[in-house]
Amino acid sequence: MKLRYRLENIYRLGIKELFSLRQDVVLLALIVWAFSFAIYTAATGLSHDLHNASIAVVDQDRSQLSTRLRDAFEPPYFKKPVLINYSQIDPMMDSGQYTFVMVIPTDFEADVIAGRNPDVQLNIDATAMMQAGIGESYINNIFSQEIRTWVGGKTQAAGETAQSPVDLVLRYAFNPNAESSWFTSVMEIINNVTMLSIILAGAALIREREHGTIEHLLVMPLAPFEIMMAKVWSNGLIILAAAALSLVLVVELMLKVPIAGSETLFLAGTVLYLFFATALGIFLATLAQSMPQFGLLFILVVLPMRLLSGGYTPTESQPPLMQWIMAFVPSTHYVKFAQSILYRGAGLEIVWPEFAMVAGIGGLFFAFAAFRFRKSIAVMRT
Repeated sequence: MKLRYRLENIYRLGIKELFSLRQDVVLLALIVWAFSFAIYTAATGLSHDLHNASIAVVDQDRSQLSTRLRDAFEPPYFKKPVLINYSQIDPMMDSGQYTFVMVIPTDFEADVIAGRNPDVQLNIDATAMMQAGIGESYINNIFSQEIRTWVGGKTQAAGETAQSPVDLVLRYAFNPNAESSWFTSVMEIINNVTMLSIILAGAALIREREHGTIEHLLVMPLAPFEIMMAKVWSNGLIILAAAALSLVLVVELMLKVPIAGSETLFLAGTVLYLFFATALGIFLATLAQSMPQFGLLFILVVLPMRLLSGGYTPTESQPPLMQWIMAFVPSTHYVKFAQSILYRGAGLEIVWPEFAMVAGIGGLFFAFAAFRFRKSIAVMRT
């Protein structure tokens, strides 16, 4: 009977939280933006692919091969190459007109035919760091392919056979066209689940304190655990629903990103993770006295979590000490099983260790946050 009474209290307090959030237009707008337009713009606006890179060519050879190389740079990867003089390289790169300037030397075609391995100079504006790194690889591949094809045609015309000692066959798994939007859109949902669940849970407690309604709850026959649990399930439910809708409507319908695995399994893992994330928001709210203080604590905690959880760079690339620390942060395991499920179609038999880590570490922190919350409530009552 007592358990049923406590569950009813948690349910009714959670409904109160939902009604309170309904009145907070700013937070509602933030949720809608974070799980719709923010994901779409991040996937389509911030591209890790090469698009319309500006390139100029100093063609000192003016041969059939050099012309063929110029014509190989085509949209949408590159803009149409512009022929310039050697003296124009520095002024035009200084002004930022071209990211790449290629210099094809005199007698380039003759040297290739003679097997003298001529050098081609490629000037890169590395201030556009991402485009410069990707573009260099693209240009190298285009050069290799065009010269190999051209030389192969010449040798075959002369009655010889062009045989490469190594035939490298590439196969892109899970993302055949290497579309960056497939990665970015899903990762935005994963990151926004962390950020918004912390913000909503923390803001709910601070809103109670600023509006004075926390005192009303303290004079009622309610346990601190019931107050905290109500905030956890209500705000977690909103984030779960927003993530599910975003995954279906934005990622699959609008961006046409195929989801390899079970969305239900991903959402089940998200439920486990939300216990940690919402508890973290409540814990930070017990340390802060106002929303500005909460915002500062949020930045100090969430940014390292977001950068080091494996969503941007693999955890294997981090220093050993950092890997050891992040192994005890549930967000690392959340990112890992979310990527395994949504990208690679992993089932529960593969991701259950990550589920267990999220549940175990998250449960311990949830208990710690509940202790801290009960302690802060006790101070308010006195």
